[in-house]
Amino acid sequence: MSRIALVDDDRNILTSVSMTLEAEGFEVETYNDGQAALDAFNKKLPDMAVFDIKMPRMDGMDLLQRVRQKTSMPVIFLTSKDDEIDEVLGLRMGADDYVKKPFSQRLLVERIRALLRRQEVIAGDGEGGEVDQAQVMVRGDLRMDPLRHSVTWKTREVSLTVTEFLLLQALAQRPGFVKSRDQLMDVAYDDQVYVDDRTIDSHIKRLRKKMRMVDDDFGAIETLYGIGYRYNEE
Repeated sequence: MSRIALVDDDRNILTSVSMTLEAEGFEVETYNDGQAALDAFNKKLPDMAVFDIKMPRMDGMDLLQRVRQKTSMPVIFLTSKDDEIDEVLGLRMGADDYVKKPFSQRLLVERIRALLRRQEVIAGDGEGGEVDQAQVMVRGDLRMDPLRHSVTWKTREVSLTVTEFLLLQALAQRPGFVKSRDQLMDVAYDDQVYVDDRTIDSHIKRLRKKMRMVDDDFGAIETLYGIGYRYNEE
């Protein structure tokens, strides 16, 4: 049973999300500020954590910075719709993914499961190296290793969230072929989770931004207005 830490100053979110996660078979610990969570983490670390960004005493960014000094456990940020700058900073500091408020609890559960699966693969990385290598996808300057959730562009590491990784993987699998927004939604989200076109567009925008952080000339993801996106090998 995986232990999940929820850190949020909104007691309604702590109560409702913890009930959902417990119903899914997780053990849940809740904290209403960053300092309380850090004190507990210093005694015993959970398997992964979900942090709100804006909290009293110690916010999610400060908490993440402290946590990353001692562990690489998966961390998901909960962000408001106006927190794009904080999202980018948080991801650079080592957050693994983010979910915007108000959010679908089903979506949060799926993101948690995806990160825990990735963590299990990394923990068992010493075995089956030849099999793992067969899973690596290379498209021109792009190299993606799904088992390790690793992405490099021109040999430089790129840190992507789970959703961004899935979208890039779906596009790069068939260079030159167009993927509609509906197809990309199916890749990135559970069937029970509704998202609109703008959500996919926002993910693609951030994905491009991250790729251009390592290569100003990155242009492998092409937009076909009114149709969707495609990947072109450069």
